[in-house]
This record gives sequence, structure tokens and C-alpha cells, in this order.
Amino acid sequence: MVKTNKELAFLHELFVATDWGERFAELIDEHVALPKEGRALYLGSGTGGHAIALQERAGDDLKFLGIDENEEYLELSRAKAAVVKDGIEFRAGPVDQVDLPSNQFDVVLGDASLVHVKRAGKMLGKMVRSAAPGATVALALPTFSSFGEFFSIYWEALHNLELLDHEADVERLISTLPSTAILEDMAEQAGLEEISSWTRIEEFDYESEQKFLNDPLITDFLMPIWMESLSPKLHETVIGEIARLINEERHEAEFALTLKATLVVGKKALNH
Repeated sequence: MVKTNKELAFLHELFVATDWGERFAELIDEHVALPKEGRALYLGSGTGGHAIALQERAGDDLKFLGIDENEEYLELSRAKAAVVKDGIEFRAGPVDQVDLPSNQFDVVLGDASLVHVKRAGKMLGKMVRSAAPGATVALALPTFSSFGEFFSIYWEALHNLELLDHEADVERLISTLPSTAILEDMAEQAGLEEISSWTRIEEFDYESEQKFLNDPLITDFLMPIWMESLSPKLHETVIGEIARLINEERHEAEFALTLKATLVVGKKALNH
């Protein structure tokens, strides 16, 4: 069943931000030094937890603006911000088409962990444009060879069901996730210098195929991206075959989903 934005916001807050989101937030915390003052932008702020934590850590001289495209996420973000009263602001906007003045922010952070990879390049471009010359820009997202266990089973399920026209869709899902080298090249093309990247291999373990397929992260956030090329009437059949294959292949062991969580960081060129 398709969930409302309000339902997705609560699922994100309860099940996604607290695990998946924290893995990307930890990368940002570890590798990005916040300036002591000025303006900070957090693009793709979700339900606001990490942006608010950074605002509290930064103090009054650095002011954060969080932007997300889901109004229901922003309602939760603003409710949490009202409790801590730290002055952070949240606004709505598409993360890859956000309309902000150029050269305004002293640090720009982006969470593209649940953004379609096709939009990540434009999102990075908008981040760089809104950053002040010399400002730090950091984008977090999954990279190449993430989700390999699932993609292998997904391809096999399509093959078994004789949905041969869609096997190439899985190959595209695999190949469109950027490698760190491609990501660093994207950052350079967008106008960043002194570029570095870090990758952490993260694992999500599931006791059974039911646990995997009932996880809101999988069902409500990742699966819609993975199955976007399938007509909705095929979803139930394909997911049933995926469940059968997971159960068959895991041999009563846990099913692991591997994520390569990557952060690319650079400084906006002074002449860009």
C-alpha cells in the first residue's frame, strides 16, 4: 500500500533516521569541521535530527538552514526545533532544484542517502552554487557496490519469472551508483577543490526474508527506487520470488545488506 507523506515522515523518524541516517551523520561529524560563525546549509535535512544536533553543537554564531522536499518531514523538524529553541530554520524545496542565492553559506552539507542517484549530481551543483567561495561543501550518499546482495537476488527473481526485459534495469541500478573516483570527479566539475572522500562499509542484518521485506527502510524508501521500472501490478509477484530466493539462499543464517556509505568533501573554488 502506498503510504501518505505523513506516514512516511513518522516511519523515517522512527526507523530510518535512527539507524540508516546515523551512519551517514557519523561520517559528516567525523570529517567536517564547522566554522565558528556565519551561515550553514543542510540540504536533505530529513526530519531534522542531525541538523538540530549540529546547530546545538555550533552555538549561536553559526545559523543553520535545513531544507527538505517533504513538508511532513519539515513539520517534525520544526516541532523538534521549537523544543530546543536553538534558532535553526527549516524550509521546503526540491534538493536538486533549490532556489537559493549564490555564494551565501559558509558550510554546505547534503544528505543524498535516499535521493535517487540521478538527482545527486544536480544536488551537488546547487550545494556548490549556494556556498561562499572557500566554504566547505560535503555530500553523503551510497556508492558503487552497495546493495550487491539484493541486486543479485533481484536479477535472479526477474530471470526466474521470465521478466527478461527488466534484467537490464537491475544492471543499470548497479552501474549508476557512482564510484568514489566518479564522485570526486563530479565534485571537481561542480567547482570544488581540495577534494577528499571517505567510505565506510556498513551492514544491515536481517533474521529472515520477512524481517528484510517488512523493514520500513527497505519497503518504503529503498524498494520504490529499486522497482521504479516495474509496473505496480508486478510488484507483489516479484517481491514474492525475492522472498523465496532469500529464504533459499541464506540457509537459516541472517541475510545481510551491505552499504558503502561515502562522504565527499571539498572547498568551493575562489573563482567559481
